[in-house]
Amino acid sequence: MKRLISFVAVLFLAAGCGNPLAGGGEGGASGDIIIGASDVGESLLLAQIYAGALREAGAANVTVRPPVGSREVVVKALQDKSLSVVPDYSGNLLRYFDKDTAATTSQDVYAQLRQKIPPGFEVLDQAPAEDKDLLVVGPQLASSGIKTFSDLGKRCGELVFGGPGQWSSRWKDKIKALYGCEFKEIRTTDTGGPVTVAALKSGDVQVADLFSTSSTIAANGFVPLVDDKNMFPAQNIVPLVAKGTLSPAEVAALNRVSAALTTEQLTRLNVEFTEEKRNPLDIAEDFLSRA
Repeated sequence: MKRLISFVAVLFLAAGCGNPLAGGGEGGASGDIIIGASDVGESLLLAQIYAGALREAGAANVTVRPPVGSREVVVKALQDKSLSVVPDYSGNLLRYFDKDTAATTSQDVYAQLRQKIPPGFEVLDQAPAEDKDLLVVGPQLASSGIKTFSDLGKRCGELVFGGPGQWSSRWKDKIKALYGCEFKEIRTTDTGGPVTVAALKSGDVQVADLFSTSSTIAANGFVPLVDDKNMFPAQNIVPLVAKGTLSPAEVAALNRVSAALTTEQLTRLNVEFTEEKRNPLDIAEDFLSRA
């Protein structure tokens, strides 16, 4: 899922003020809460926000343990309770448990996710905040009348696309079926990162796949296109929990975090982390003081 910030870079950022991302072991003693996070900056920030909220709710032994690896690794760790909770994304999580789902809207994705979640897991309330795929173009192309995916479909044959390596297997057929879009060329850049941004800025590609909370969109004047037929599923932030590891008060604390977290706020948190280089513990503390 998202802006790739290496674990080494995160450790460097935290140096000199204690390591707020210090990992735990393979689980703690009874009553410990182990929060998993990936090496993606947004996941690390959410994990620290969850940790702070749980401590405020009275949890005494809370540890953030990055990086945890792929979703397969996360699911296994939640099953054996070496992890207690991880921040996740509703659409990707649903597709992991039900690869044939056709749900796309926030409401439908969340409702199906709650139905499909296996025993031993639970999902708490989802946040209004989303971090989902977007197709973006430069201002010149947008000013030529391309505002939506449907507009784009009429012009795809003359445009070069840049995005992640899995684009062709995941979305090439889908965008053709929904929007009649067949790009002149599909180039593998990276997953919403600096290579993709540079390619779009230089004109090497004219359409790119970025993420909705990426600070690079506004910073570079890129224009997000409206996915008017909902090709990309909703990706609301949702806590995935090992069932029975949190008390009712702790569940309520994470639900309050979700209720307070908007896409605009999440985008701002990412700016503070990736561009302003603020310590993630400070960012989490400030967010919780306002929530």
